[in-house]
Amino acid sequence: MKIVFTLLIGAVLGIVGWRYYQRTQNPTMGQRVEQLADKTKEVAGNVKEAVADKADDLNLTSDNIKEELAKSGRVVRSKARIVGERIDDARIITVIKGKYVVEKDLSAFAISVDCRDGAVSLTGSVTSTEHIARAVTLALQTSGVHDVTSQLVVKN
Repeated sequence: MKIVFTLLIGAVLGIVGWRYYQRTQNPTMGQRVEQLADKTKEVAGNVKEAVADKADDLNLTSDNIKEELAKSGRVVRSKARIVGERIDDARIITVIKGKYVVEKDLSAFAISVDCRDGAVSLTGSVTSTEHIARAVTLALQTSGVHDVTSQLVVKN
């Protein structure tokens, strides 16, 4: 009887140990999805902070945008060209539009993007001046873009 009881306890402990090992070494699909969601949230937070910092560097605050829109009706930002950099305008437009599709606050349908030799022009409407800053920043961060002119208007 002692041997059967010992074997039974050993089997139970072995099963528990095996299940623990499997869970820690081979996470379930739910655990993998949870880990991926956590990493995605972390990266999204980092990107949001980076874009906000870049917007500050480019003087794309809400007040600056309002002043420029009041003076000239457009927002213009430039960055230095890289020697030898020449990227197809259609690719630039596609990349910028793709960035707007991913952004929940920007509508790729409400913002028209045009590009000529790396100089991007944005027209259309957004819901706030912060969204103008975001649209300009995303466009300016695209490879091959050296100038961004925004004629976006704020509509509620």
